[in-house]
Amino acid sequence: MNDAGSSRPVQVSAARRRGVIDALRRGAVPESGLDLLATGLGRFEQALDEELDAVASGEARFKAVRGEYGSGKTFFTRWLGERAKRRNFAVCEIQVSETETPLHRLETVYRRLTERLTTSSFPPSALRPVVDAWFYALEEDALADGATEEELPAAVERLLTARLAEVSRHAPSFATALRGYRAALAEGDEATAAAVLAWLGGQPHVAASARRAAGVRGDLDHFGALGSLQGLLTVLRDSGHPGLLVVLDEVETLQRVRSDARDKALNALRQLIDEVYSGRFPGLYLVITGTPAFYDGQQGVQRLAPLAQRLATDFTTDPRFDSPRAPQIRLPGFTTDSLMSLGITIRDLYAEGSQDPDRVKRVADDAYVADLARAVGGALGGKVGVAPRLFLKKLVGDVLDRVDQFEDFDPREHYRLTVRDTELTETERNLTADDVELDL
Repeated sequence: MNDAGSSRPVQVSAARRRGVIDALRRGAVPESGLDLLATGLGRFEQALDEELDAVASGEARFKAVRGEYGSGKTFFTRWLGERAKRRNFAVCEIQVSETETPLHRLETVYRRLTERLTTSSFPPSALRPVVDAWFYALEEDALADGATEEELPAAVERLLTARLAEVSRHAPSFATALRGYRAALAEGDEATAAAVLAWLGGQPHVAASARRAAGVRGDLDHFGALGSLQGLLTVLRDSGHPGLLVVLDEVETLQRVRSDARDKALNALRQLIDEVYSGRFPGLYLVITGTPAFYDGQQGVQRLAPLAQRLATDFTTDPRFDSPRAPQIRLPGFTTDSLMSLGITIRDLYAEGSQDPDRVKRVADDAYVADLARAVGGALGGKVGVAPRLFLKKLVGDVLDRVDQFEDFDPREHYRLTVRDTELTETERNLTADDVELDL
C-alpha cells in the first residue's frame, strides 16, 4: 500500500470487499483482503515467497521491516500474513508494549502469541483447534499403522512421545501438559482440560488442582516459553500447518522504556534472532517492524552492538536497488502520486459494491480523488507520509458513502474537508500541525 500500480484481482466477493471498506471507514488497517490494496508490493513478492517456502520446508527465517509512521508497516505485515495463510501457515501479530507485552519477558510474548494465534480456518485463539487437530492426526496415524480401537490410546501415547522427543529435552512440561489435556478430555472433565490448555498457552494463575492433575508446576518462565514455542511449532506442523509467522509490531516503543528494561528487551530480541538462525525453531518466520530511528538511533538497535551487527543493511543506495532478501527491508512511504493511486483503487473497489457504480466513479472521479489526497496532505502540514489512514477514512466515510446514498450529493459542492485534532492518533498529532479546515 505504498506505491502506484495495482495487482488487484478483477473478481472480489462481497464479503471481502465489505470487510476492507468497513475497516477503512473506521480508519483501521483491514484484517484481511489486503491483496485488494497491495499496490507497489510486487517487488517484495518473489523474495518473501521464497522465504515462506523455505520455512514451510523446515527452515526458519527472520526479517526486519523499517518505515516511518504511515509508510504501511502494519499493512505490509498483514499482507505477508495473508500470503502465509495461503500456504496454510498459522499467523500471529503481537503489539510490543512496555505494560502489556514487554519484549524482555518472553513468557508474556509467548502468551500473547497463543492468544492471537490464527489460521485460515480459525480466528484467535486457534490454539485449541490446533491441539485438537494434532491429536486427531496422531489417532489417524496410529490407526493407519494398524492399531485397534483398544490399542489406540497406547499407540497415540507412543507417537506423542516420539514426535515431541526433541522438545521434551528442553521443555518436558510441554509434552506432560498435552498428556494432561488429553486425559482430562477422556474423563469428560472439560474444566480441567480448559485449564491445562490455558497453562499450555502460557496463562498465569492456572488453578493448582488442574496443574496437579496434568503433572506440571508453576507458571511458564522465560526459558519454558522458548521450549513451548518449539513444541507449538511441532504441533502445528503435524496438524497440517507447515509454518508459523510471528510479527512483533511497533518494536520502536522500546526506545521509550526505562534503560534497564530497554537493554533487557534488546538482548531478548538478539537472543530470539540467534535462536532462529541456530535452527532451534524449524517452521518459524519471525518479523519485526520499527521506525528508522529505532534501527539507527542510539536508544534503539545501535545500543546493543551484537544486535546492530545482525540487522546491518546498506541503505545508502537508491531505494529501487534495495534487496528484499536482506535481513532488513525498508518501506519508502507514500508520495502524493502513490496516495492518489491508492485512492483510485479504493474508489473502484467501493464502486463495485455500490448501488450505482457508474455514478460513484463519475462524481468521485480521478481528478477529485487526487484533489482530496492533496488536500488531506496539506491539512497535515504537507506530511503526505502521515496522510494515508486519514485520507482513506475521509474518502470512504465522508465522500463515497454519501455519493452512494444521496443522489444529489456532489462532494465538490457539498463537502468541506475538515481535519480536527480529535481525529488524529497521538502519533499523527505529534507529527503534524494544529487543526486545519480546508474548502475543497
